[in-house]
Amino acid sequence: MQSYVSYFKLNTFGQKLLHLLFNSQRVKNYTVQRYTHQHNQLWNSFLEGSKNGTFLFHRDFMEYHSDRFSDYSLIVFENDKPKALFPANHSNDTVYSHQGLTYGGIIVSEDCKLTHFLTIFETILDFLKKEYKKLYIKVLPNIYNSTFSDELLYGLFLQNATLVRRDTFSVIDLEKPIKISNSRKYEIKKGVEHQIEIQQTSDFSDFWNNVLTPNLNQKYKVNPVHSLDEITYLHSKFPNNITQFNALYKGQLVAGATMFVTNRVAHVQYISSTELRTTTGALDYLFDYLIKFYKDKVDYFDFGTSNENQGRSLNEGLLFWKESFGAKTVVQDFYELALE
Repeated sequence: MQSYVSYFKLNTFGQKLLHLLFNSQRVKNYTVQRYTHQHNQLWNSFLEGSKNGTFLFHRDFMEYHSDRFSDYSLIVFENDKPKALFPANHSNDTVYSHQGLTYGGIIVSEDCKLTHFLTIFETILDFLKKEYKKLYIKVLPNIYNSTFSDELLYGLFLQNATLVRRDTFSVIDLEKPIKISNSRKYEIKKGVEHQIEIQQTSDFSDFWNNVLTPNLNQKYKVNPVHSLDEITYLHSKFPNNITQFNALYKGQLVAGATMFVTNRVAHVQYISSTELRTTTGALDYLFDYLIKFYKDKVDYFDFGTSNENQGRSLNEGLLFWKESFGAKTVVQDFYELALE
């Protein structure tokens, strides 16, 4: 019994020691600054060495729509050295993970430890509390990280953030065998028989003007998020990340896909087609081509979301089509946090 008590006392002492060590690791001299144009090179340089940054967080991408969003991006410093980036905008009493981007979060370096991240997050929250009442964060899906990076999810849990939305992405793991359904194989075969031609191009005009925009106008009464001028400009800034693939039947554009490609993920930003896709199999042939094209270039092929109604509903027909190529589900979470 005495040896057990002695062990318990040592164990308790060890726990206290670890607690002190944990707290000492979190004591950092972090400060927060709002991003200005003077930080442009610093921001982009830090982004290149981060573990959870993509080209969407590059300032050249973020600022193409600066007229639509009031930027409130933040940089966290330790002394004069940047330690984290927070791409954001603000409206009224709320700060948002930038609403002009598909995903967001807090961007950190490869060597950022969990305890340091939690202090960085708390420092950002303390900074925001001075002027704002609410923070809205959309989390970066984990397939886009260069390595494990779920620190933000844990930080949101500790801060009692509320999960307010969850979208589903349909993703193919390109490192595993791809299982395509018989119905898709049948449509792909039609594409072969109709001699569908696939064209990779830097000219987005035919797809934008004659397929994508008319379809969105007719079905949803909206335009693409990016105008033709905007997508052309972004391609000029990121020619290795943004590209257009068109499927042609007898020289006529039948289907197209606009691709946003990061180090690990080939993401389909836009999909659209004409009625000829049914008789020619052009759309399925195009995506069979794309999946094979990116198989040895990235880790994942991301069809994007099939959600509607803030994540509460599924477009089941669209989802079925994506899953028939072998796609599986990855989620993206959205959180609200009261700044009190």
